[in-house]
Amino acid sequence: MKSPLADRIRPSSIDEVVGQRHILGEGKLLRRIIDGAKEVPNMIFYGPSGVGKTTVANIIASKTGKTLHRLNATTASVTDIKDIINSLDGFLAADGVLLYLDEIQHFNKKQQQSLLEFMENGKITLIASTTENPYFYVYNAVLSRSVVFEFMPLDADDINTALHRAADILAREDYSGYKLDISEEAFSHMAASACGDVRKALNSLEISLLGAAADKNGVLCVDINAAEQATQKKVMRYDRDGDSHYDLLSAFQKSIRGSDPDAAVYYLARLLSGGDMESAMRRMLVTAAEDIGLAYPQAIAITKACCDAALQLGMPEARIPLAEAVIMLATAPKSNSAICAIDAAMADIEKCDTGEIPKTLKDTHYSGAEKLGNGGYVYPHPYPGHWIKQQYLPDKIKDRKYYEYSDNKTEVSAKNYWAQIKGEKE
Repeated sequence: MKSPLADRIRPSSIDEVVGQRHILGEGKLLRRIIDGAKEVPNMIFYGPSGVGKTTVANIIASKTGKTLHRLNATTASVTDIKDIINSLDGFLAADGVLLYLDEIQHFNKKQQQSLLEFMENGKITLIASTTENPYFYVYNAVLSRSVVFEFMPLDADDINTALHRAADILAREDYSGYKLDISEEAFSHMAASACGDVRKALNSLEISLLGAAADKNGVLCVDINAAEQATQKKVMRYDRDGDSHYDLLSAFQKSIRGSDPDAAVYYLARLLSGGDMESAMRRMLVTAAEDIGLAYPQAIAITKACCDAALQLGMPEARIPLAEAVIMLATAPKSNSAICAIDAAMADIEKCDTGEIPKTLKDTHYSGAEKLGNGGYVYPHPYPGHWIKQQYLPDKIKDRKYYEYSDNKTEVSAKNYWAQIKGEKE
């Protein structure tokens, strides 16, 4: 049985690796580590699937001369680790071993801790890979002993290069009795539809050839129509429990905050395509309060109404009121004065003694309140502008300013209104 195509085209040298120029280009740190010496540090490769993490680990292993062990944390156990540890005193492990641990985020703290002693004494060199943020999922002691390298999704040109290499191998090994005629348009479509994942593009290439019928001259033709059928559609990276979930929500809110309605609608579409309408609505509501705030106080009420409508309608119609709300939020005037005010007040409460509530503000609806000195509050409504000067903050912070008017029309109007009223009394 033949090996998977991804394994057959796997590069054997760094020069053959496509993409990742930010860490593998000439003069870059990981490239210097690989080229410079047989000794390598413990490393963690972080990035999405199909971008070369395993390939680079294999190349490093071939250059070190160390005995290579591979484990996948989704199926490995402490017993597997112990077997490797027990082999450390053997003849074959005289120079130490290199352990490639795939999907390390699936190892619990105890499993990760079992490696520490041997990472410390150099008997195990760890190269771990993960699709999740290692600063969240890898035990701190392992993280502090490792160098983290982030692998990025491949661009379409890099994937196209890999597809052409794969087509040459397929023509030689799998379809030697045929002539392959794959259009550049088909290559480009498969590359662009792979979401940066070369393995996904290779699968599309194999499927398109499996579905191709040879003509009388023995030519297997793959055109754009065949490529579109093989790819079906572009599958978005989305995992509600993974980093992509929070990255997407972050991009969504930042696009609204940055007043870019096009980006905001795009990220909404990605959330809805991933089936996560609930997270999108929660982020819209918090954005209405945090980023639009007092510049357009009605925004949160409108957003809530659109979210309620979306829940009643369900998908696909729910996308319409949600898009309406998102565009409204993105194009609305912005103010973060409310969140700044509450955060400043909470920071004071957290870090210092802010003092007692003024006696004029304390409850007086009980007998004995006057004996405690409570009272003296002046009811403001009978006065012009429904305001009279009196102290509301505790003595220790009586001059503290938490709320600063922002420069939007609504808050400027309120600022001028109160300046006029309070100015008449001061």
